[in-house]
Amino acid sequence: MQEIRERLARSGSNKTYDKTCLHLTEEEVARKVRAGEKSVVRLNDSNVPVRPPPFDTVFGNLKDAHASLSTDPILLKTDLFPTYHLASVVDDHEMGITHVLRGEEWLLSYPLHLDLYACLNLKPPKFAHIPILLNPDGTKMSKRKGDVQVIDYIRGGWEPQSVLNWLALAGWGAEHEMTPTSDTSDSTAHQPRHGRLLQNAPDSTTLMTLPEMIEKFELTALTQRSSILDPTKLEFLNKHYLMRVWSTPEGLQSLAERAHSEVKAAFPTSSHTSIVSIKDVILALQGRITNIHDIVRHGSFFFEEINLDSEQSQEMLKRVKPEHRSETLKAVIPVINSISEEEWGNMDFLTLTQKERERINVPYKTFMIVLRHAICGQKVE
Repeated sequence: MQEIRERLARSGSNKTYDKTCLHLTEEEVARKVRAGEKSVVRLNDSNVPVRPPPFDTVFGNLKDAHASLSTDPILLKTDLFPTYHLASVVDDHEMGITHVLRGEEWLLSYPLHLDLYACLNLKPPKFAHIPILLNPDGTKMSKRKGDVQVIDYIRGGWEPQSVLNWLALAGWGAEHEMTPTSDTSDSTAHQPRHGRLLQNAPDSTTLMTLPEMIEKFELTALTQRSSILDPTKLEFLNKHYLMRVWSTPEGLQSLAERAHSEVKAAFPTSSHTSIVSIKDVILALQGRITNIHDIVRHGSFFFEEINLDSEQSQEMLKRVKPEHRSETLKAVIPVINSISEEEWGNMDFLTLTQKERERINVPYKTFMIVLRHAICGQKVE
């Protein structure tokens, strides 16, 4: 076969097979079988039934790209097992598949699959070829690189709703009216979408509930471009979804309950890991929570005694003058001591302390570093 392909290439032909076996007589075939020669079953691509041109739900009207296919494609291999092309067509028909959604890399094989449906006198399902997902650097997503499995995102603490929202928006394009054509000319290129614009694509950070996604889902609105999965957009969506969750008493309770086991595991000796305490921590951190893991990541000082001797704590002190630290603490401590336990829950601590900063005339950044060091002993990201 290699010699045949090389000979055809030298002659300037784009064919991959010279159809030698097509012209064998029955006697010659029987003799080769008795001799134990291996054989395959091919599709005679010069004698396929006439059929409508390819139409794809995502890419619209396509050209019949037969030139990109191998000559007389193999259907049954030497071990008599079918190739994917034949097996997928038969399997989908037997299962009553009505829609086939697959990666756009299968567009080149689409004309062959339609030929097989025509040869078997079977009605083909509707096809939608989905553009591939890309990493932020433009490379194709792979199981060998980065988080590509659902379990990775579960372990990462991302909300299922946010991941669905993120994926949906990544592939969501403008919706057009799609109309099949009868053009059967042969080309490797596909035509652009046909039909008038029905609806523009939503903004890439639109927050949507699952029912909203289901209601608005439309195959013809999938983008034709390969989509880059931007992790910063997932962070944005996840943060705003969590804000919706903790904005209601029921949602706040649910979030605290879900975080409870992680908090207990992170601070096993703490006496401040109750559901009630975690709810208070969530409300205190609020804007700093992008991910449920951030409750532990950013809120450790709520659950355990702060360590003012840590390396990070000492580094903070190097950034302020000793006299500024002393002045700040002397001004703020009496104010804090004057706050009753009942007032703490509704106290605007920042406004209250800023009045003291203005009085002692300490730079804002310095003042905040001193307060942060005294309260939590660490930088807050």
